[in-house]
Formats: sequence, structure tokens, C-alpha cells
Amino acid sequence: MQRTRSHRGALRVLAGAAATALLLSGCSLLDAGGDGDQPGGGSKGSGSSSASDGASAGSSAGASGDGSTPPLAELGTSHAKDLPGDPAESSDYAEYYDQHADWGTCDQGVRDEAAIPGLECASVKVPRAWDDPGAEDVEIAMVRLPATGDPKGTLMTNPGGPGNSGVDFLAENGDYLFNQEVRRNYDLVSFDPRGVSRSEGVRCLDDEQTDEYRADTFDGGTPEGLTKSLDWMEKISDACEKNSGDLLPYLDTYSAARDMDVLRAAVGDDSLNYMGFSYGTYLGSIYADLYPDRVGRFVLDGAMEPSLTADELVAGQAEGFQKATESFAKFCTEREDCPMESSSPKQATSELSDLLDSISDEPLPTTDPDRPLTGALAAAGMQMTLYSNDYWSLGVDALKDAKNGDGTALLALADLSAGRQDDGSYKGNDLFAINAVNCLDRPGVKDLDWQKKESKRLLKEYPAAGMTDYSQAMCDLWPVKPLREPAPVHAEGSGEIVVVGTTRDPATPYAWSKKLAKELDNASLITFDGDGHTAYGRSGGCVEQAVNAYLIDGTSPQKGLTC
Repeated sequence: MQRTRSHRGALRVLAGAAATALLLSGCSLLDAGGDGDQPGGGSKGSGSSSASDGASAGSSAGASGDGSTPPLAELGTSHAKDLPGDPAESSDYAEYYDQHADWGTCDQGVRDEAAIPGLECASVKVPRAWDDPGAEDVEIAMVRLPATGDPKGTLMTNPGGPGNSGVDFLAENGDYLFNQEVRRNYDLVSFDPRGVSRSEGVRCLDDEQTDEYRADTFDGGTPEGLTKSLDWMEKISDACEKNSGDLLPYLDTYSAARDMDVLRAAVGDDSLNYMGFSYGTYLGSIYADLYPDRVGRFVLDGAMEPSLTADELVAGQAEGFQKATESFAKFCTEREDCPMESSSPKQATSELSDLLDSISDEPLPTTDPDRPLTGALAAAGMQMTLYSNDYWSLGVDALKDAKNGDGTALLALADLSAGRQDDGSYKGNDLFAINAVNCLDRPGVKDLDWQKKESKRLLKEYPAAGMTDYSQAMCDLWPVKPLREPAPVHAEGSGEIVVVGTTRDPATPYAWSKKLAKELDNASLITFDGDGHTAYGRSGGCVEQAVNAYLIDGTSPQKGLTC
């Protein structure tokens, strides 16, 4: 039986995801309105939405409404995508593939965060440029939670992002996320991908600048707001280039997938058993496409579909967060202590919009006199609560405090989502690593006039998502060109891959999981009819039972399984 989810650890998992989507989508929640339909459900595993519901696959109709979009940004060349052969079979890469993970005591930072004893750490080197082995290398930090029984191999995990630390993820969550039978059968391993945290993490703004950036509130729909938004994007891009410019051209997911194959060899496995969440599904998909014959037991939960452009990702998330906000409003109105005056979810959504607007106009005091709750921070705190219906109660309590003039609780949620610690430092670098990876992986439309029109279109269709930023503009200013043409992956000839999708997932809409499962050559789909981001570990047992049976015995999920 699966152990009860640790409150501390679960919040940390959601925190990384929340920071990811906030930057990926450009959502601010500042202009939440009440034009949407009635929300589809509240508690997990229930609700009026059918399993076929979910955001569209992400292809927007275009700002003009005629389906046309301008050309995507010009592509550069990946150093890892097209190699002359299989690196594992080439003497040029022998120094990497001949490594064995030398597990030892983790550093104090990892031990301080660990929720469980017995963690071991190691590092493995990979070529910085995969087409130039033997030149510069990158050290990849790894962590292992050894099996409690006789392991059949390693289960490698990635928590998402891009930019989230796999080392922290496993240290904080490995013991409760996987049940004891999985723990007996697998060594659990995770890692910080290149450019993330302990693996030569990208450095951009300092802590003080990051505080200023996160707190700054602006309306991208106005000329002044757009100018401020673009100024911040340029400042971040320049800082990343100044501090980590030598590494930036090599942070695409093709490179990370090649790295993961070296890690597979370093732990002594012939095939890769893998569980990826959110962006981790994209990393896993790329790996499976590069190495289909090395796919072992593969689970992809909360799919980021590989054929989507940057703009289509934004559109899909706008729809997803609209639905999540409506579901949260319905949950709130069914409680006696809901701070919204209306009993109508539609009107409550509008009230939430008004509250956030008022905070934008007049920030709220907090227990930290130097850090009032601004509109941007309030929106980030609210978005944090939308990642899982398990935390909607925290959101209701924080909103009650905010309506009473105290922004402390919402500020705490916003800080948790960004990894800000009590001393003012930031744990990890996911706030900026996400740009370093996404700008290489997914091109978008460069035309700023089109982006303005598209932002207005999305705000009209999905007002609760509050599209007031231009995410592609960041990549337009990025010092490295995008490196991958959006296209499906098929992983032809691979073993079975299990895809898991949640019907009202705000960050990785259900349609993306359906589409990925259809595109892969050999995949099955498990549907979780519920709210929140990803399903494994929070579905109430159904998804977990099916996934665990597949991981342990290779049992295929029941066709069409809906939990």
C-alpha cells in the first residue's frame, strides 16, 4: 500500500512545477474574468467533465482567426541530434560509456533536504558538445535510493521543468512517491540535467534582482507594460549570456537525452527504465526516439507533446489554467468559509479577478515589511494552488487573509513556487534554466505584432489565464537560436510506453497526453479523470496500481483505463 504523501515533499514537487509553468506560459492570472463555462469538477477522480475533456492539443487558430500564423523563428543546429552513429558503440565515446557510478555519501545540502536515510550520490561526465567528444565535459550530478530488496535494475526519474532538480526531487519524495513493492524491485535514481542546479547550473540574475523581477507587476497589453516586459526579458537574456554563455548552446533536450544514455550505462543497465513527469515526458520521448531498442519500462505522466511550437504550448496552458481556475472557484463556493461573496462559480471567478486587480493597484502588507504582496506575487501564489486540488484549501485560506488585508500567506505560496528560502536565497536555478532549455527546444513566431494579437485572443477566450506577457519574446532575445523543428516522435520498434494524462491538468493538458500516446509506435494511455498536474501519487490508487504492475511485472494497463 502506498504511503501517505508527505505534506512538505508534495508542496516542493508542486513548487517546481508551478515555477515552470509560470515562465513557460507567461500566465499572470491578473485579468481573470467570468466568461468561461461552469467548471467541470472539484475533488480528484470526480467531477462532471468526461474523460474526453481537456485542453486542445495546442494548435491555435491564429490571431487573425483564419488559421494562419507567420513563420517560426529560424533554427540553428543541435550538437547532439544527428550523430554519425550510436555513441555507445563508438570508441570516440568510450571514456564516457566506460564509467561506473561511484556511489558515496551525499553532500550536506542534499542530506539536509533528504526526507529519508540511505541516499547515495555520484557524478558522471558527459561531453559538453556531443559532436565533439573529448573536448569540454559537463559533470552530471546523480542521486540513488537503493532498493530495499534484490533489484531487477534501476528506475530513473525526472521531475519536470525543464530546470527542476532531480537530485532534490528524489531526496525529498522518493520514499513516499513509490510504494514498497517498487522500492524492493528498483534502485531509484535521479539527476540534475545539464545546466540545472548541481550540473553546472545556468546563472543569470542574482537573488536581489530575482526578487525584483518576480515582484514587478505590469500589463503587457499596454505599451508601457510591454516595454517593461521586454526590458526584463532583455536583462535576463543578457545576464544568462554573461554568466553562462559558454554553456547555453548545449542545453537542448537532445543533449540531455544523450546524457541520460550515459547514465544508463553508468548504473550498469542494458535498457533504461524511466518515469518522467511533465517536461520529463518530453525528455523521455526524445530518448525513446533516439534509442528505441533501449526502452525498458517507460512511464510518461503529464505529457509535453513534442510537435507543439512555443506559441501552441502557451495556448494550451492558457486553456488549462482557465479550467483550473473555474474548478477552484467551484470548490471555493461549496465551502462555508469561501471568501468570495457569490455562490456562483462564474461570479466567484470574476471576484478573484477583481481581488488580484486590486492587489496590483495597491500591494498588501506582509510580515516582511520590505516585501509587500504585489499583483505578480499574488498571481504566482494563486497559480501554485492550482497545481493540485490537494492544495486548494491552502489557496482559500490565503485568499481569506488577502481579503482581510494580509498578503503573507499568498507571498509564502509564491516563494515556495519559486524556491525562495527564508534567508532570501533561491534554491536551484529553475526560474532561468527553463528559458535556457525551452528557447532551444521549441521555436515560436518571432512577429511581435502577431504575438500581441495572439495574446489578446487568448485573453478573450481564456480570461482566467490572464495572458499579459509574450513568452516567445524572451527566446527572440536569447543568444542561441532554437535547435529543433516541432515534430512528432514515434520511437519505432520500442517496447511499450505507458502515457498517463489528467483530464483537467492545467500545465500539461490532457489532449497532449492523448496525442503523444497516439504518435508513439507502441504506447498505452491511462486517463485520470481529475484535477491538478500529473496523476501518479495523487489519483487515489487506481493509476498507481496500474503503473506499479507495469513497472514490476510488465503488465500492460487495461485498454482505455480511466481512473
